[in-house]
Amino acid sequence: ITVKGQDPLGRYFAPSWYLVNEFKYRGLSKSKYKETYLLLMIKSRKEHSQEWKELLARDKVTLVCFCKAGTFCHRLLLANFLEELGAVYKGERRLRDVR
Repeated sequence: ITVKGQDPLGRYFAPSWYLVNEFKYRGLSKSKYKETYLLLMIKSRKEHSQEWKELLARDKVTLVCFCKAGTFCHRLLLANFLEELGAVYKGERRLRDVR
């Protein structure tokens, strides 16, 4: 779920380059990042409702990005947002759990 990612579905859940760069290089606070990202997701859900339905209809979903495990990350914000829409969040998965 990144703007650089290869999964076409993931782009509907990715933060914008602008948001990523503001956070990484220009000191955007975590709270402002969270607020902006969630607004992006609300807009994405309205504009791409079919893709959101497709994601929520899956039995299992693993959200993947380039952030290190245990750090502030949009995939955790998205996981919480998806929970509000009825998904069940089961925590971070380790690579050995996926194999």
